[in-house]
Amino acid sequence: MQKGIESFLRYLDRERGFSERTLCAYQTDLKQFVAFVSDYLQSPGVSPQDVDRACIRHFLGRLRQRGLKRRSVARKLASVRSFFKYLCRMRVIQQNPAYGIASPKLDKRLPLFLDVDRTTRAMELPGGEDFLSWRDRALLEVLYSTGIRVSELVNLDVSSVDGLGGVVKVKGKGRKQRVVPIGRKALESVREYLPWRGRLLQQVGSQNQALFLNRYGKRLSQRAVQKIVTRYLSMVSEQKGLSPHVLRHSFATHLLDAGADLQAVRELLGHVSLSTTQIYTHVTTDRLKKIYHQAHPRA
Repeated sequence: MQKGIESFLRYLDRERGFSERTLCAYQTDLKQFVAFVSDYLQSPGVSPQDVDRACIRHFLGRLRQRGLKRRSVARKLASVRSFFKYLCRMRVIQQNPAYGIASPKLDKRLPLFLDVDRTTRAMELPGGEDFLSWRDRALLEVLYSTGIRVSELVNLDVSSVDGLGGVVKVKGKGRKQRVVPIGRKALESVREYLPWRGRLLQQVGSQNQALFLNRYGKRLSQRAVQKIVTRYLSMVSEQKGLSPHVLRHSFATHLLDAGADLQAVRELLGHVSLSTTQIYTHVTTDRLKKIYHQAHPRA
């Protein structure tokens, strides 16, 4: 089984271009599944041919017994299903034992976002005259102005930003590249940050091409960005679950509120499917309903 998993992960990496984070999630899920199967079948050396539908159903049952949330169970089932689908393609097995096993029904979670006023206040919070303040200001502005993911932000180089064209070249999921517009405020913040970035690189003796750096002149990590953004957002909102993704959700919600076309928003976000973007229409509709019931005399 282990050789099949290694081959599957190489396929996801080289041919599908999955991110390191996604690959780690698949690896964790499949490692857990193999451990369960070995225990379930009382055999340390299990093969894909040993697994049947009953085995997978028992695996899901064990996960539920451990108190895993439906969303986590659904993700692990998806990992197992994709793995056996790959083995079928490679003709290692003839049938996918996970085929037809229904995923747990998931509650629809509306994306968390900030209103325009709170978002603006968050953009203005870094007010110092030092490298970290100018970097944080540019970082927040770029995230909100472009709606890109944190993984896409940390992979930006200085050359990724076309100031004259007003666009940013982004490498998204599956290593797919797209070009997204960047607003005037964000470009101004980046221009003001770049001299501070240059002075830091001179001090540490580095020629790092990354746009956003830590205090040591190295490319900023996703975890660092999450801490930075969450700290500023928590200063303007008491909502739970604040993260950099809230700026991405705010970006999409504010565009749709202002009348932007759903298809255009999908392309800006880098979504493959329009259905993924449509969740934001639920947010705007719910807000319109709330305003209606508050304002209409016969609501």
